[in-house]
Amino acid sequence: MSQVGAPRGRTCSRTIRSVALLTSGVLALPVLAACSSDGDERSKAPAAAQDVGPAARDRIADGGTLRWAVDTVPTTLNTFQADADAATSRIAGAVLPSLFTLDKTGRPQRNPDYLESAKIIEREPKQVVLYKLNQQAVWSDGRELGAADFVAQWRALSGKDSAYWTARNAGYERIQKIERGANDLEVRVTFNKPYADWRALFSPLYPKDVMGAPNSFNDGARAKLKATAGPFQLKEMDRADREITLVRNPRWWGARPKLDTIVLSAVPRDKRAAALAAGTLDLAEIDSPVAERITQARHNKGGGAGPQTGAGPASGARGPGAETTAASATPSSAEEDGSDEEKDEAARESREKKTRALAKYAKEQRGLGGYVVRKSLEPAFTQLALNGETGPLADERVRRAVARALDRKKLAEAVLKPLGLPANPPGSHLALAGQHAYADSSDALGDQNTREAQALLADAGWTPGGAVKKDDGTKAGSEADADKKKDKDKGENGSETSGTDKKKEDKKEDKQEDKGDKEADAKDPESGSASDSDSASDEGAYIVGDNKPGRGAPLSETGSRVIAPAAVGQARWLDDADVNAQDRQPGGMAGAYAPGGTAAPAAGSASPSTTSSASASPSTSASPLPGPLGKNGKPLTLRFVLPSGPGSEQLRTVGQKIARMLDRIGIRTEITKVADANYFKDHVASGDYDLALYSWPATAYPATDGRPIYAKPVPASDGSLLVEQNYTRVGTDHINQLFDQAASELDEKAARDLLRRADARIWAAAGSIPLYQRPQLVAAKPAVANAGAFAFAAPRYEDIGFKDPAKSGPEQPQKSAGAKETAGATQSPKESPEASPKESADDTGTDSGNDSGNDSGNDSGNESAGESDEQ
Repeated sequence: MSQVGAPRGRTCSRTIRSVALLTSGVLALPVLAACSSDGDERSKAPAAAQDVGPAARDRIADGGTLRWAVDTVPTTLNTFQADADAATSRIAGAVLPSLFTLDKTGRPQRNPDYLESAKIIEREPKQVVLYKLNQQAVWSDGRELGAADFVAQWRALSGKDSAYWTARNAGYERIQKIERGANDLEVRVTFNKPYADWRALFSPLYPKDVMGAPNSFNDGARAKLKATAGPFQLKEMDRADREITLVRNPRWWGARPKLDTIVLSAVPRDKRAAALAAGTLDLAEIDSPVAERITQARHNKGGGAGPQTGAGPASGARGPGAETTAASATPSSAEEDGSDEEKDEAARESREKKTRALAKYAKEQRGLGGYVVRKSLEPAFTQLALNGETGPLADERVRRAVARALDRKKLAEAVLKPLGLPANPPGSHLALAGQHAYADSSDALGDQNTREAQALLADAGWTPGGAVKKDDGTKAGSEADADKKKDKDKGENGSETSGTDKKKEDKKEDKQEDKGDKEADAKDPESGSASDSDSASDEGAYIVGDNKPGRGAPLSETGSRVIAPAAVGQARWLDDADVNAQDRQPGGMAGAYAPGGTAAPAAGSASPSTTSSASASPSTSASPLPGPLGKNGKPLTLRFVLPSGPGSEQLRTVGQKIARMLDRIGIRTEITKVADANYFKDHVASGDYDLALYSWPATAYPATDGRPIYAKPVPASDGSLLVEQNYTRVGTDHINQLFDQAASELDEKAARDLLRRADARIWAAAGSIPLYQRPQLVAAKPAVANAGAFAFAAPRYEDIGFKDPAKSGPEQPQKSAGAKETAGATQSPKESPEASPKESADDTGTDSGNDSGNDSGNDSGNESAGESDEQ
């Protein structure tokens, strides 16, 4: 492994997904399929419905100010720059044209506010797309949208002029020319080679005043926009007060926005509970402890029992004093040695402090009772990344063994089941359930199977007899390098390293979690999973590039939140009860399936000094492992690098489960906790890890967005390895070819088939293992309509507002004024076979108005891309 700060591979910003979110956290991009008809049917049902408090426009009051939380005040308003973040994309969505936006299934749809039509009119000899603009569409300075704006954006993002400091140019480099059509409302775009994801281009569309020159592109749109063309316009960006104010655009030609003003307030995650309790926010994405507090507050408001000290699944919902234990309540020897007066004074101060804390907590709970929690699944998935560049994981058999050791279903349940959300692990790297392109290709790798995992390790030469007897011997892979720089990491980066034998600090910090996990082992020896109450949360999950420019997807920024599981418990070897999952039979994808290994060695092949208490079934159970695995005198130890930021305590459960699952097949893990600021740049991007956890956002354009993440790294001209965004360093030439073919395939069904084949080979390579789709939790005032947990859909800002209390009766969803009918209506979430019963309005902490049958109309104004636009 490389030293911190000395990258082994060189990343490329050609198609960054996006660089801005390597250190911040949630999405702004919009996400295959040519499988069986059954697979296509399943893809139509989202895993979880969006939850936005839907209301028809005629039942929303005119006027008002919505106070909406963001993580930071953006450093730039140009979404195509490297330091753009989720707040940048949220502003762009409200004030700039998006030619295509996403519907509830994550599929791009033509936006009739800007386009009358957009379609391929020629395929040979060159692909030509003709855009017909809405004749009412104008910039805020009165100028019509036209070909000049398209040309300026193409030239800025084509990659041909290095004076433009761009973060990405995917697709724009394929354009040969742009010209005016039959009139000023027509724009002809000719491509030098076919481009299937052409709908990804020109969203958002900036005015030529921004894109026309390098200086204006680089600096002119960082703090202001010369012209806008959305339902809102930027009034002020106040960095001192940490607020961005958007007001109605008086030149807007579409449905009149219901709100007068949207104020985006920068409120850090750890301050949102207090801000909500104080009533200074109307809408804010939150983490699960805050969601639990809101649920408890609404329960108490309805006459339920008050909070119990020390009770509840998450510390954030337990209130002051929840951390008080018998040990902490017992006077220390120093206190006992003091005088009675000193002890009385200390006790009095402690009581007063606790009384003040309880009073503050009770006051906050009363304020939080005025909110509801809107929840869905975020269009992003958390993965286990396996660095295949060096060390044991350079052997694909070891990577497959790691993957086959994981019970992804139990990991997903630990995160999502306590929230009442569907807990089905993603079956694709390139799309999520509910998207038109989704197809489950995980069969190419296989399900959790301990016996097969052990066989793969044995086939790779890792056997019990090959392990050293002491932990201070030479370690495999990156461990030798890692040991040399532990002191440096700790001093310079504030990192903390803990191994299987855990340091005292970790024992103290994770005492309660380890106790719960040991109890879980006793209850569930198969996987080590705890009961449902032993839950993990996804807040703090590290999302890579989730504010990708130009995708118009819903946002849920998370700052610099990261997963930091606790230290690994002691290894334990499997017995018969530990194994029950078996391989599914591969089929339909010749050459894409991961082969099994030879049988694991029997117990007799181990060194005489080791013993085993497990008995193996010759047919279905794993062979007993009498000790840790090794090869050539080196133990099989993997370095698990995780961030250690605040608010990630619950996520340690996920890390512990993963480490324990690996322990059971003989793989030791050494967990290294590093500071958030150093996690991605100095470890993941530079290749200084064996295992890591971070998330990728979903995309509507997998041929474009997936290639830099999963394509095989290639040597650059200077001899370095060009990894782009493939931080696992795992890929094949065939995967590259399939992505290239899909990107140039204009037949949608054929393109989906190519991507399905690519995904199967990504699974078989076992560099990235999708674990679960992230939860999306949003606190909202009950009166807020058409905003909340958007899931895949892009917000329709003109429809957001406050429900009119003067109007009552059953609501019927309406389309915005001037909206056209959507072709191919999507399935109502109520009809989804995967909808969780816990998502119903019976939950006192969720919005009673989120009946999925009452669509907010977020995609009512968009025409499906499956119609004439695809011709």
